[in-house]
Amino acid sequence: MNRNRKLFISIFIFTNILLGEQLIISHNGFSARIERDEWGVPHIYGKRDADVSFGLAYAHAQDDFKTICDILLATRGKLASVYGKDAAVNDYYAHLMDLWNTIDSNYESDVADDVKLLCDAYAAGINLYLVDYPEQGKKKIFPVYGKDLIAGFSHRMPLMFGLDGVMKSLSKEQRPQLIGLNGDDGNSESFRMLASNVFAIAPHRSSDGFTRIWINSHQPWDGPVAWYEAHFISEEGWDFYGGLFPGSPIPLVGHNPYLGWSHTVNSPDLIDVYELTINPKNKDQYWFEGSWKEMKVRKVPIKVKLLGPFSWTFKRKVKESIHGPVMEFEHGTYSLRISSAKNLKFMEEWYRMGKAQNYSEFRKAMEIHALPMFNTGYADKDGNIFYVYNAKIPRRNEGYNWNELLAGDKQENIWTDYVPFDSLPQVLNPADGFLQNCNSNPYLATGNTDDVSKPLPGWTGIETHQTNRALRALETFGADSSISRDEFFNYKYDTQYSTNSVIAKVRDRYIQDMANEKDPKLISALNLIRNWNLSADSSNTAAALAIIVLPNAFNEDNLKYKTDAITSKLVETIDYLENKFGKIDVPLGKVLRLVRGETNLPLSGGPGLLRAIYFKKKNDTYVGIAGDCYFQAVEWGPNGELNAWTIHQYGSATAIESSIHYDDQAKLFSKHEMKQVRP
Repeated sequence: MNRNRKLFISIFIFTNILLGEQLIISHNGFSARIERDEWGVPHIYGKRDADVSFGLAYAHAQDDFKTICDILLATRGKLASVYGKDAAVNDYYAHLMDLWNTIDSNYESDVADDVKLLCDAYAAGINLYLVDYPEQGKKKIFPVYGKDLIAGFSHRMPLMFGLDGVMKSLSKEQRPQLIGLNGDDGNSESFRMLASNVFAIAPHRSSDGFTRIWINSHQPWDGPVAWYEAHFISEEGWDFYGGLFPGSPIPLVGHNPYLGWSHTVNSPDLIDVYELTINPKNKDQYWFEGSWKEMKVRKVPIKVKLLGPFSWTFKRKVKESIHGPVMEFEHGTYSLRISSAKNLKFMEEWYRMGKAQNYSEFRKAMEIHALPMFNTGYADKDGNIFYVYNAKIPRRNEGYNWNELLAGDKQENIWTDYVPFDSLPQVLNPADGFLQNCNSNPYLATGNTDDVSKPLPGWTGIETHQTNRALRALETFGADSSISRDEFFNYKYDTQYSTNSVIAKVRDRYIQDMANEKDPKLISALNLIRNWNLSADSSNTAAALAIIVLPNAFNEDNLKYKTDAITSKLVETIDYLENKFGKIDVPLGKVLRLVRGETNLPLSGGPGLLRAIYFKKKNDTYVGIAGDCYFQAVEWGPNGELNAWTIHQYGSATAIESSIHYDDQAKLFSKHEMKQVRP
């Protein structure tokens, strides 16, 4: 590409973004028109759905190519070739899961033709971007293929339901006693205490006859699972406002003119671990049903970048038993059996959901039952609301404790089937016209256990706890029999902890534990925490000290409470607040900040709130890093009205600091405001 053409394209794109004009692109039989609105959000037009995915790839690459590139490298098991030895664990994981043998063997038979076309189109969009901008990383990943996109979903999905947590638990020095099913491994650290909300109200529950839904996922604000907003429009009927992750040719949450849905993370037991008895004379054999059985063994190359142009490729054995991939440690050899490990239909299910125009079509899409997890809340223009605890839960033998390591020498404890979709906890059009899920007990989706289908056995791992957000949802939405639009918005932005929440109990317990404290410095801080009204509004002067110091958890059973550790954190936080602000009773918004480039704004909210904000101390400032991020409010009226609002914590140019759209939505986000996108 000559320099003049590149300069012309750069000026053309920049001008179009500023003026909201259009960019038309074509490559390998695909063509799309990309229009950016005043917020820089891409509205992508194409004759076919595939053309839209082609345009999406190019538009997203303009805004965050590096993350897309890293995901493709990770999927191919080549991350260490660019980032060095610390990334080698990802490449080992990709080989251990045997991603590419599964793709190569099953792609043609298991992936629908229209989904293949979407993937080919998205790949073409990335390839065109690399042709236009080869310096961005052409040598690393060019060319991209449709198979890369299907493999990307297979790579990420097990990590989303905690496989890395299980692997970390196994890799500890001592043999774990509990594994999977809410054992000590827990969920992936990347997803702990993030989660999501979904709320829906039927026409008879609203004061004006509207059906409404909050599409309110909580994700990290940066990285491979941070949301990107786009509007998909095709002549094949796609008209979808949605959020997606880098590397996805389709939206994963959002709405079309007919319906909308959101997901929240759930924690069904989708992984079992088997302890193998290894032949002392042959480490590639294990005892199974009375004889030594050969493992499948492959030697895989892992290339690791060293210094400058130098790299080193080492070979590592990866093994597989009849149960699944095998991991070897000094304390034992274990095999992992993972739900949906070889399922290639994740993208198809999401795509069909987004093309549905009514409840029947949406349900049919979900009955593909490929997605192994995610609570799903739904609403539509016909006034239907629906909730399902979606999960691909193995159907297990009742005779075993699935919370422990399992003997790897028996056929009878190897599951091959799943709990049917129709048997999962779910409710359609509850009588009271309200439902919610906030990573909590699915049987209390409406607050009434009679509304949701019959409970499943404990080996499913289905949650039975209530998060603070679920408690507050029932105390706000659930307590209001006639919800106006203003109330619908106000309840979502609620910054109050329930008096029944984990943090409220922790506050009371800690104050009691410290009742005999004599240090005046601590007594003053303890009184501030004692009198805290459990609000995390930006003006609250006790919230900063309380939410920084007090431990919290979604599930009280997982709470890590140590009085000495809390007191140590209290002393540290007192010193921090006094040194930086001159006092400890500082308004929360002065302490908790949204920092994006030169932008530095106050935040309300905190961990586990409906206004969820998770934070970390960076450069002497507590900054938001996750929680409320890209979300939507959608309503359908009794006379055919459709209104929708969206907001992103930063802006559409998720990785381009020089763009005006790098942070242009941050001020709205900080002020609890949104931008209207429909009508």
